[in-house]
Amino acid sequence: MEKKLEQIDQPLMTVKDLEKTFYDGAQTKALCGVTFNIKEGEFVAIMGPSGSGKSTLLHILGFLDHATGGEYLFEGKSQSDLTDEELAHVRNKKMGFVFQNFNLLARTSVLENVKLPLLYSGIKEKEWDAMAREVIKTVGLEHRLDHEPAQLSGGEKQRVAIARALINNPKVIFADEPTGNLDSKSGKAIMEVLQTLNEKMGHTIILITHETYTAEHAERILFVRDGKIESDRRVDNRLSANQFIK
Repeated sequence: MEKKLEQIDQPLMTVKDLEKTFYDGAQTKALCGVTFNIKEGEFVAIMGPSGSGKSTLLHILGFLDHATGGEYLFEGKSQSDLTDEELAHVRNKKMGFVFQNFNLLARTSVLENVKLPLLYSGIKEKEWDAMAREVIKTVGLEHRLDHEPAQLSGGEKQRVAIARALINNPKVIFADEPTGNLDSKSGKAIMEVLQTLNEKMGHTIILITHETYTAEHAERILFVRDGKIESDRRVDNRLSANQFIK
């Protein structure tokens, strides 16, 4: 029983003395001994000025890059102990990604864009359409199934990106400046979607942002400066998603 309780209490992500140094002619230290844990089901915002190391941190947490020092564990397994094939499997099955620039394929429908991660899922192709339609409905775009990105607004493009991130029902969604290319109304709508995914569907959300009002949709904010965690605080007056439902 004690062992079972210990497994339940184990953080989803454990970061210990994490370091990242880039070597490109000169040596640049992007992360300097960062340490924190993230529990399953948390909504955590990582804030900091440009060049602070927040995007570098997200890339390591999402298995898109490797640390040069320290340790990162996902579900209790060290990144350094996993092969490239194992990392790719975890990234595809348990992680979803949403980026500022949407990263949608042009001249490809909403439905086909959302289905893309299923190419490497091992799920039978005959099931793909139904799965994609379901997550597209979740983000409120079922009326745009056959539209291409050029026919969508910025907010709609980001909803497609969120649906694509959801298609494999990941444990964690990484959102890197998801409102950065949107007007304030569309940005609030996107934060409403992410907060609903966290509160109603239980997805862990890791948000990278430089905007305080965006970060305050999270329940916890890590502030990064010069590659170090300057503060780690709970959000006392967390913004409610339904504040922005018109």
